[in-house]
Parts: sequence; C-alpha cells; structure tokens
Amino acid sequence: MKDIAKRVFDIEIESLKHVAALINDDFSAAVDAILNSKGKLIVAGVGKSGLIGRKIAATLASTGTPSFFLHPGEAFHGDLGMVEHSDLVILISYSGETDEVLRIIPFLKWNRNKIISITGNPNSTIAKNSDHHLNVCITREACPLELAPTSSTTTTLVMGDALAVALMEARQFQHEDFARFHPGGSLGRKLVVKVKDLMRSDNLPFINKGASFTDLLLRMSEGKLGMVIVRDSKGIEGIITDGDLRRALLRTPDTSKLHIDEMMTVNPIIVSPEEFINQAEQLMMEKKITTVLVGSAKDRRIEGVYQIYNG
Repeated sequence: MKDIAKRVFDIEIESLKHVAALINDDFSAAVDAILNSKGKLIVAGVGKSGLIGRKIAATLASTGTPSFFLHPGEAFHGDLGMVEHSDLVILISYSGETDEVLRIIPFLKWNRNKIISITGNPNSTIAKNSDHHLNVCITREACPLELAPTSSTTTTLVMGDALAVALMEARQFQHEDFARFHPGGSLGRKLVVKVKDLMRSDNLPFINKGASFTDLLLRMSEGKLGMVIVRDSKGIEGIITDGDLRRALLRTPDTSKLHIDEMMTVNPIIVSPEEFINQAEQLMMEKKITTVLVGSAKDRRIEGVYQIYNG
C-alpha cells in the first residue's frame, strides 16, 4: 500500500512538472485580463472539474478577487442571469469538449464576456472559443485504469492556485487584506479585532498601597486574573502578579512584614483599547509577559486587562 501511495505521488508530481513547463504568455495575459476586469470572476465546470472549480473560486474570493462558482447545468436553466457584461468567466474541462460547458459559450459570446479556459487540449472546442487558454495537459492519470481524474484534477487545482497567487502579488495583497476576508479565523481575529473587544473590564482587582496581605490575597482570588492592580486617587501605581507574590514570600516568609509597595511592579505596560490584538500580543511576546493593562498610560487610567492565554 505504501508503494502504491508513493507511485501516485510520483505520477502526479511528474504531471505537475510537465504542466509547469507548458505555462506561457497566455498565463500572463489571463492574469492581466482578470486585473483589468471591472466585474466578477465566474468559474464554471461539471463533475470533478466542477469540484475543483468551486475550490478555485473560493480561493480567489478569499484572496482579493471577487469570484463565485456557476454550475453550467443550472446556468443553462436560468442562472445565466447572474452573469453580467463586465464579468470574466473561467471554463474548466480537461477534455475541452464537455457538453454542459459548451452549451453556455454562445451566451457568453453574445454577452461579450471574456473567457479563460483551463483544459488539457489546446485544440479543443472550449480552448478555441476562449480569449486565453491555460494548458493542463498531463503525462498520465495516477488512476491505474487511466479513467478516474487524478493527475488532471491536481494540475487544474494548482493552475487555479497559480492564478490566485499571481493576482495576490500583483495587487500586493497583505495580511490585513486576508484578515478582512477571514474575520472568523485566528489571523482575522488578530489583525481585525481590537484589544477593547477581548479585554476583561468587569470586577477588576484594584487595591491601594495601604491594603493588608490578607486583602491582597482576597482581591487576587476574587479577580481570577492572577494579579491585582495597585492604584491611588490619581490612578495606576503598579501591579502585583502571583509570581511577584511567590517571590516576595520566598524572600520574606513572615507576611506581616510584606508591604504592597515592596512587592508591586511599578510602571506596568499599558496598551490602548484601540490597539489591534496582533500588535498587543507581539509586544507581550517581546516582553515575555502574559498580561497587559488596557487604558491610558498618560492619564494613568485603567479600563481593562488583556491576557494572551484568554484570547
């Protein structure tokens, strides 16, 4: 079984290398056509090509190219109404002769849509009716019967990825752009969400410098943040973490001799509530801390606490 798996990898890698060598100026022209298009990019295909087309459309849409998948069969029964004059269409068919795809070409021509085709046959009907053709001709399918689309779907998928990456680089698509299209992902959260959205602001454990050791323990326990915030009438003075507390006890086991101002860390790091999470977490990693105060360092005002392991 392992030998079979390795054989499949070898065959598909061989096909990818073969297709890479076939990339020509039509690829650059296709990228330019998409960049210059004022409409959406529509991807169409049936069967396995349709499944690959859905993935290509999803990748394009999430990387800065407005795109959606259109099933040719549904298109022929009314969904062609989704296609506007300004849209550009990618037709996928390895043979280049798929009936359902061929049937929508007359409408696309009438509608003056530019067509990019991805096929394994540059002399096919679909390729000849395209403005730009991307050749994904393979050496052989990995399927031992040479029937199931295997190498051909892999090369088509990679060609779609190549288009998406080329478009990303041409548009100088950045992390922040990606995050805007993926607000639910971890990257989106870090690059779009602000500290104020995730900070803890209720029941903050404030104490003053005159508090007793018992008061310190009670507030630290009640706050459930592993720290207390020391403040006076003018604002923040410092913080005491559970680590500060342990180190103080090691130095002075007699708790009656422990004083708040001797245990606290003065000038703690304070970040703005408008700071993006990725910036705050980068600072925390640089300082090797897990907790930051949120508020205004200038005014010594604290609005909340953000802890990296809670985000």
